[in-house]
Amino acid sequence: MTQTSSGEIALAAPGLPVASSSVASARTAQSAPRKVVPVVLGTISLCHMLNDTLQALLPAIYPLLKGGFHLSFGRLGLLTLAYQVTASLLQPLVGRFTDRRPLPWSLSFGMGMSMLGLLALSVARAYPELLLGACLLGIGSSIFHPESSRIARLASGGRHGLAQSVFQVGGNFGTSLGPLLAAFIVLPRGQGSIAWFGLVALGGMLLLGLIGRWYARQPRGPLRKPRVAGDKALSQRQVAVAVALLIALVFSKYFYLSSLSNYYIFYLMHRFGVGVQSAQIDLFVFLGAVAAGTVAGGPIGDRIGRKYVIWVSILGVLPFSLLLPHVGLVTTIVLSVPIGMLLASAFPAILVYATELMPGRIGMVSGLFFGLAFGLGGLGAAVLGMLADRIGIVGVYDICAFLPAIGILAMFLPAIEHPATGHPASGHPGH
Repeated sequence: MTQTSSGEIALAAPGLPVASSSVASARTAQSAPRKVVPVVLGTISLCHMLNDTLQALLPAIYPLLKGGFHLSFGRLGLLTLAYQVTASLLQPLVGRFTDRRPLPWSLSFGMGMSMLGLLALSVARAYPELLLGACLLGIGSSIFHPESSRIARLASGGRHGLAQSVFQVGGNFGTSLGPLLAAFIVLPRGQGSIAWFGLVALGGMLLLGLIGRWYARQPRGPLRKPRVAGDKALSQRQVAVAVALLIALVFSKYFYLSSLSNYYIFYLMHRFGVGVQSAQIDLFVFLGAVAAGTVAGGPIGDRIGRKYVIWVSILGVLPFSLLLPHVGLVTTIVLSVPIGMLLASAFPAILVYATELMPGRIGMVSGLFFGLAFGLGGLGAAVLGMLADRIGIVGVYDICAFLPAIGILAMFLPAIEHPATGHPASGHPGH
């Protein structure tokens, strides 16, 4: 269908479902099986790439800021913390609010806040101004993620793991572009060139405006019943314990990921004597592996069950992380690939698993776990930065190598889906 009952065309793009204005048609749309909407899913993934490209510029220009503003590792860590805290604290609040009152226009607004953050960074002349730019970037991210994640789920056709992987791979690919753009545009041309990326934000705002129009026309589904383990409904205590385990797993993943995404460049430069540009390219290799792992995590979780993907993707990193601090440059780069792929495959599975635990709260769950990802990443950056000032950057990697061992906690998660299909144990996949 491409028309409403009043004859209004929703979007020019083919294949986009349109909700009728009548209550009966809306209920039919909610109960009928939905198909994947590739145009919407692809566009929101592209916008996620643009958003996270802008966000990734901040850590990618740390070598420039460290030299230009004479910053210690600790101050760099606090800069990351300022960005990550604003991104993390607001996301669950935004998600909870939009669960009750969707805000399609907020997507473009969030991208606009990121643009203001970049402009502030491009003209900053003192450390407090850098903190302001980092905070504006964080606010933009906190507004973007909950609603865009909900849109990916709406366009999933019930294949929630696949949709989250497609959505998140856009963000991971954007994150991997940050170091390259910094290496070949910002570092040669200086701090002022950061402002050029405001054009990327403007393009994202236009695309998100179109997506917001489609989103505004979608019927809201009813709240779903709690998930079950086997034939028994999960109690509130079981759900709370499962969420606590997921938070511990996210802690393990993002503290270790923070050591690589924020300090990998300095580790390579200090231990192996490589130049800044070469280190940026090596970071791109790692972040590209993160993007590849994100693609795999969701569909595999749909197929075999998300609990098993979570378990293997975090605990499976341990042998590689333990080996990393004790090998040469080439082997370090090679090991960064399976580390990135395995770590990244966890998050789509974690996010979909959490939404199945707490159905009807997609925005809050997405905001909570995206917020945790940002917040724990920022906390990790600050803690590890101060630790690096005390014991050296190599010592940080010796300690962080043991963090993936926390993945053993995944074995205590309740089984809420059939392993053969990844569908909920109740047999009703839902939307």
